[in-house]
Amino acid sequence: MLKKANFYILNTALLLVIMAGCKSYKPVTGQEVAANLPSTFNNSTDTATIAALPVSQFFADQRLVNLIDTALKANPDLLSALQRVEAARANLRFNASKLLPTINLAANAGVEKYGDYTQNGVGNYDTNFSNNINSDQHIPNPVPNYFLGFQSSWEVDLWGKLSNQKKAAFARFLASQSGYRLVTTALTAQIAGLYYQLLAYDTEQGIIKKNIKLQEHALEIVKIQKLGGRATELAVQQFEAQLARTKGLAYTTRQQITETENQLRFLTGSYSGAVTRDTSIMKIKLPVVVGTGVPSQMLLNRPDIRGAELELTAMNADIKAARANFFPTLTLTPYVGYNSFRANLLFDPASFTYGILGGITAPIFNRKAIKAEYERTIAEQKIAVYNYQKSILSGFQEVKNNLSGIENFNRAFEFKQQELQSLNNALSVANDLYLVGRANYLEIITAQRSVLDAELELAGIKRDIFLSSVNLYQAVGGGWR
Repeated sequence: MLKKANFYILNTALLLVIMAGCKSYKPVTGQEVAANLPSTFNNSTDTATIAALPVSQFFADQRLVNLIDTALKANPDLLSALQRVEAARANLRFNASKLLPTINLAANAGVEKYGDYTQNGVGNYDTNFSNNINSDQHIPNPVPNYFLGFQSSWEVDLWGKLSNQKKAAFARFLASQSGYRLVTTALTAQIAGLYYQLLAYDTEQGIIKKNIKLQEHALEIVKIQKLGGRATELAVQQFEAQLARTKGLAYTTRQQITETENQLRFLTGSYSGAVTRDTSIMKIKLPVVVGTGVPSQMLLNRPDIRGAELELTAMNADIKAARANFFPTLTLTPYVGYNSFRANLLFDPASFTYGILGGITAPIFNRKAIKAEYERTIAEQKIAVYNYQKSILSGFQEVKNNLSGIENFNRAFEFKQQELQSLNNALSVANDLYLVGRANYLEIITAQRSVLDAELELAGIKRDIFLSSVNLYQAVGGGWR
């Protein structure tokens, strides 16, 4: 009875030691983090969202769609993201396999010499004189040992450690898929942005060429007027300076076109080839913008938010798995096969053997290491919470900014058109007045420069409208379908 009591006290003390280092931690869910998310973006409760539109329906320009399709097949970043998905899939299969026993084919051979003054040595010596054994059962010295069969090992998942590791791996596999979608949306938006930027540069190049011709014509007029004594060399030099400035802009814009084309080739995985595109950003249609939906839909559509939520889920499972390390582990090791100390008798039916061993191990002196790992996992889970919260805040602000951008840039475009119309009228009047001597050459130069700047700014604003539309499409979670 005393021995039983001591054994009970020892077990109780062991469990108390284990539980002392295993404080419970309440997991934080994505719903709790997103509980304070506003119900609307701009007081609209319409649930229609452009995030549901595939790329081919959102963008009206088939040339742009073709560029995006090419990039999805050849972009190095996207191909790398796809391999990360495959790596996560393999990790999931690995963690799932831990729940099953391992089975190995074993073929062992060895020899052991027992000392004459050992238990085995004396026992084997006496056994050979027994009348109960035959000659084949005589034990030689040294004693060979041959085994051929199957050996297995199985950790029984008593506390859910292995199943939680599998849950974490599954969540990370889904997160890797979200990561692939995130790269897809970013790539789609980047190509669309560069495409519209390229169209804007083409438009600017056309504007500059048109103004070069106008300025060359004005320069010829002033040179003729100088010959007739109606203009000075100062006026000629001013017109030539303005023409040189405009020609310089043409080369600067040409370099921007080259760099943008090369960037598009890089994203589509090609070294050369023409970038097929429309002729002018002023003529093409804007992408389809039907609505943003409500913020709660953003949680499901945006790959970065979805990935952050899945990482939070994985960390919650990691905490449970780390907590289970404080508890005892039960391992079963069965085996079955043939075992003999004579090679010629190894496959004799009498050599058939099987057995099972079970063992329980519990941490005692390594409790600090397990506790440190548990606390590290909790800290990483808190980081996952903050990252998820940051992703939601970032997504909400991006949608608001781009909604505002579309509205404000459209208004700015309207006023810039009015400004350009007035400047063109002013240039026409200045030309007429100059021809009759009622305006000087500086007024002509100023009017020409103002028109050029306004035309370039108008193309830039139109580009900004397109970019805001593309960024809004990405912000609400579109571009990966």
